[in-house]
Amino acid sequence: MSKREFTKKEIKILSTNPNVKSVGSKGITYTDEFKRQFIVEHESGKLPRDIFESHGFDVEMIGSERVLAASKRWRAAYKEKGVEGLRDTRKENSGRPREKDLSLEEKYERLKVQNNLLKAENELLKKIEMGERRLRRRK
Repeated sequence: MSKREFTKKEIKILSTNPNVKSVGSKGITYTDEFKRQFIVEHESGKLPRDIFESHGFDVEMIGSERVLAASKRWRAAYKEKGVEGLRDTRKENSGRPREKDLSLEEKYERLKVQNNLLKAENELLKKIEMGERRLRRRK
């Protein structure tokens, strides 16, 4: 991501573009439709800069590094997962990931490990307490 931050004026200008989902001071979130359109146009031989400009973006404002980074990211996602890879899934994947259902043996193993960890912790606390007692006796 670019270190350059957008001004309030630039954010306002970028927000009016129909291909922009949201804009912050540090980044732009593009619509899924724009990403698909980008891939189609790129595969037909258009350059990333030309695609952005034809869709109403000022590449000087955005920065050519951002354009190239977005292009590289979208092409890699499209190559790996197809059109589905271009979707913005951040809202769907928010929060802590669910754990898979564990078998009884796996649950037992986890509990054994947790039990051993707690035993080791108790031993450490006992040693610390014994050391503190020795210090108090010496004084």
